[in-house]
Amino acid sequence: MSNPAAGFRIREAQLSDVANLLAIEQTCFSVDRLSKRSFRHHIQSEHSALLLAEDLSEQTDGNPSNLLGYGLIWLHKGKRLSRLYSLAVMPHARGRGIAQALLDKLEKHAAENGKLFMRLEVSSNNQSAITLYKARGYRIFGEYCDYYQDHSDALRMQKQIRTPSQNGFNRETPWYKQSTEFNCGPASLMMAMASLKPEQLCEQTLELDIWREATTIFMTTGHGGCHPFGLALAAKQRGFDANVMVNQANPLFIDGVRTEHKKYIMTVVHEQFAHRCQEQGVDVHFDDLSQKQVEDWLREGWAVLVLISTYRLDGKKAPHWVVVTGMDDLCFYLHDPDCDDDQLPIDCQYMPIARTDFDRMTAFGARRLRAAVAIRPVL
Repeated sequence: MSNPAAGFRIREAQLSDVANLLAIEQTCFSVDRLSKRSFRHHIQSEHSALLLAEDLSEQTDGNPSNLLGYGLIWLHKGKRLSRLYSLAVMPHARGRGIAQALLDKLEKHAAENGKLFMRLEVSSNNQSAITLYKARGYRIFGEYCDYYQDHSDALRMQKQIRTPSQNGFNRETPWYKQSTEFNCGPASLMMAMASLKPEQLCEQTLELDIWREATTIFMTTGHGGCHPFGLALAAKQRGFDANVMVNQANPLFIDGVRTEHKKYIMTVVHEQFAHRCQEQGVDVHFDDLSQKQVEDWLREGWAVLVLISTYRLDGKKAPHWVVVTGMDDLCFYLHDPDCDDDQLPIDCQYMPIARTDFDRMTAFGARRLRAAVAIRPVL
């Protein structure tokens, strides 16, 4: 990882480097500095990579160490995304290609760990950094207002660091943010319908209508989420053919409900949905959802909703509906309607999920429930 011609080498950070990292931080940044605790955490975390640029010459120009700069990335759990968390080069060492070398190594590390995209935030006042990132292939896709402690804005930039196979499929799909914590199913169904019928509007009135039609009434301690049968029936009512694939014939989601009365109500709802599916010609298949089935549906013109466990996204074990927008040899791509306060909508659009992660993600709960709904306009 050395670059003798440039007079420096790049290596992984160690705990013994923390004091010198803090010195770089104090010199290079006046606000939003990383703490000693943060540096120690990132050095030890399996989800971070912290690299240093180290001077190879004996002369250090009076600096407290021969460290010239550092770069830190965060590898998002369960996603094909990495984030450039911080990049700093000491003032006396600038102009030697250190920032570019650190960025190249960090991108390579992220790609080798299965990441497809690098994202970052940079102050809109930092023109030198913006120029560097643009030269390295990063593109602006958004902005945070009043993001930093000095009230300056942050530009959001992204680069694809690993090119997926072109032997894939992608469907342009509008994105919609669910308006309540339990409306992921209706939001996902609206996105799926709009991807097939561009005139279809994604709006809250429709979102709430679908939820009332498709809800399981109860779920865990809160309002009920949406049943795959209910979502399929809602699509059927709006001019779509619908297929459901689920690997369990028993009532769904009741394992997380403690009250026997609530379990009883959910069982009645399940049976009602099943009866209506039979009456209205919704095809229900009791089988394990496979990646090939998702691929076949997409290639045959269906839009696909899948039930996932959010554990690999946010550490929580909640059932959650998303839309599959595309696929290739490496990943499936998803629209997630649940956008946290610290996210931008683009963070939840065309999200690359590794195929191995997809298999784990689409199995919910102790019984490993797998469920999907496929829709397409009535021919």
